[in-house]
Amino acid sequence: MQKPSLLAAGLLLVALCGAGCSTNPVTGRQELALVSTEQELALGSKNYAPYRQAEGGDYVLDPALSAYVREVGQRLARVSDRKLPYEFSIVNDSTPNAWALPGGKIALNRGLLVELGSEAELAAVLGHEIVHAAARHTAQGMQRDWAMQGALLAASMALGDSGYRDLALTGGQVGSQLVQQGYGRDAEREADYYGMLYMARAGYDPAAAVELQRTFVRLAEGKQANWLAGLFASHPPSQERVDNNFKTARELSATGERGRERYQRMIARLQRTQPAYAAYDQAREALKAGDRRKARALVDKAIAIEPGEALFHGLRGDLLVEAGDRSAALAAYDRAVRANPDYFKHYLTRGYLRRELGDSSGAGRDFRRSLELLPTAEGRYGLGRLALDDGRRDEALQLLQQAATADSAVGKAAARDLARLDLAQNPGHYIELALALDNDGYLTLVVRNQAGVAVRDLQLVLGRRTAGGVSRDAALGLRGPLPPGDRQTLRSRLGPMDAKTARVAE
Repeated sequence: MQKPSLLAAGLLLVALCGAGCSTNPVTGRQELALVSTEQELALGSKNYAPYRQAEGGDYVLDPALSAYVREVGQRLARVSDRKLPYEFSIVNDSTPNAWALPGGKIALNRGLLVELGSEAELAAVLGHEIVHAAARHTAQGMQRDWAMQGALLAASMALGDSGYRDLALTGGQVGSQLVQQGYGRDAEREADYYGMLYMARAGYDPAAAVELQRTFVRLAEGKQANWLAGLFASHPPSQERVDNNFKTARELSATGERGRERYQRMIARLQRTQPAYAAYDQAREALKAGDRRKARALVDKAIAIEPGEALFHGLRGDLLVEAGDRSAALAAYDRAVRANPDYFKHYLTRGYLRRELGDSSGAGRDFRRSLELLPTAEGRYGLGRLALDDGRRDEALQLLQQAATADSAVGKAAARDLARLDLAQNPGHYIELALALDNDGYLTLVVRNQAGVAVRDLQLVLGRRTAGGVSRDAALGLRGPLPPGDRQTLRSRLGPMDAKTARVAE
């Protein structure tokens, strides 16, 4: 087949641009726009809450601080070049990070707030993220990915009315990809420039963005792990960005608010309780390393400093479960849920504990609430196990099938339970069969176990299709159990025959 010429490809691009080009509301440039505004708004709305849940939930202990961040964000949004339903949230995570979803859904982590020095620096961060949303940078990244993958149709189908994709049930989580795809140099340069312009319009000193970038470069050169895993992964700093910001600040020749005193007042609680969150993060690392005694001491230290933090009580519950103190663990999870009733994880962990303690009704309520907040394989699996306990086979099958799609330990456990439940009724879903001839011309059957559990006592019948149905010419049985992923070759008594006869017999 003749390959399309470069001219033909160019004509195709022109045709596409004619059908889908628009003016960028921030830069004023003409650009291909395959993602509509309606799709941007739908993507942002559907993924904003679940992505915050997956990152630790919202920081809820200081409502005045959350209101302050929203106030600064909206002050900048009002002077932006694109009117969107902007939202601003604080995510309860120590990693310094900030991100924007399409449609103006913006979040920054608790860990970034304690690194900033003034309201103007906060405005620099939020203004930068506002530009990413307003200038359609994430949508442009999606278009590049779709073009490379040839997945425009699939992507548009994903924007249907079925709701956002389950974050923990899919390998390519939509929300995660939107945030973690990173931005190119041009997008970062635009976000820096127009973000500073918005700062000046809103009455902030744009020079704060220069100081902020200098801080980021210094921290990046120090290779601080939490920064490298957070903001710098998607917004890499550089001396070039510092120089560009300095040039922009001189061009704007604007002076405005810095707001150092006000900012320090607003983050006073975070600053005071920062040692608690540091202890909590260290406790998680100690638990991961198997040092439960150290983890318990650190989480107790965190609770002593900030007793109202749900994350601390949730981790304490996890440690008590591992120690075998179920009653105390349940009380810790209860405190975690009371402290933040809108975070999925503590309902999920309490649900598993309640099921273990025989409280099926309470476990069911917890699993369902966790799934309302964030659909996960763990939540589906918990409900599936409860359905199995109660003999609700069809419901259990549906839930286990959903959980089994996850590439995780829970997904594998769900697949094993699903195979045990469904194998007898639907062996073809789990057993792969292939016919072959051995060296002596006898028909053999190759049996491969694709289930997650060992298979035994499997009876197989070979026969020919006839006008009256299928004959039963040979019956074969496995030689002992067949482990997951293994195969056996079973020789029948049908033969000897040649390949042509075998194809007819098949």
